[in-house]
Amino acid sequence: MYRIMIVEDDDAIAGVLQRTLAKWGYEVHRTELFECVMEDFLAFEPHLVMLDISLPFFDGYHWCAQIRKVSRVPVLFLSAAGENLNIVMALSMGADDFITKPFDLSVAVAKVEALLRRAYSFGAQAGAALAVGGASLHYEGKKWELTKNEFRILQILFEHKGEIVTRDALICALWGQNTFPDDNTLTVNVARLRNHLDEIGLGGLVRTQKGVGYLVEEQP
Repeated sequence: MYRIMIVEDDDAIAGVLQRTLAKWGYEVHRTELFECVMEDFLAFEPHLVMLDISLPFFDGYHWCAQIRKVSRVPVLFLSAAGENLNIVMALSMGADDFITKPFDLSVAVAKVEALLRRAYSFGAQAGAALAVGGASLHYEGKKWELTKNEFRILQILFEHKGEIVTRDALICALWGQNTFPDDNTLTVNVARLRNHLDEIGLGGLVRTQKGVGYLVEEQP
């Protein structure tokens, strides 16, 4: 199940978004302490963030910049200020899309689904597709459960498609900056993830850059 985080200080808008997205099968979290957005983000680990521009304490541009320091999770801006300058600013700060209030809920859901497909699903072979959601791999109607670390590794590699993610970056994301697991621990987790991918014919999906890290290549 994909997790969506809503950072919106208008209770009516946040509430209707939460109820609508929950009906579509998403796990939704609403931020209520707007000075603690990053704490919420790191604790909830959302697959997508819906972010208002005008917020108490710091605006959405600030929080988007903070999120982009640690993650490439899709960010969908919400704002009543739909001028081109605001849209350009949002996109330049790292946002993936923009919705101007008031908006049609069906449009909001469609944008959410499009961003999730773009970020977490892609064609791997002719007629084949791999999707990552919740803590599972989904492929042709079948589901493989992943451990938390296996899922997190694949999620990070998807977020950085076409880029090499260093071993140090993965270790930091999985175990934190102040923890120093045995170097072989990451290798074992990646090997287990690859075994799951092998089972569905996608054994070459995760590539090793020797001495540096891993990557998932962009698909043509």
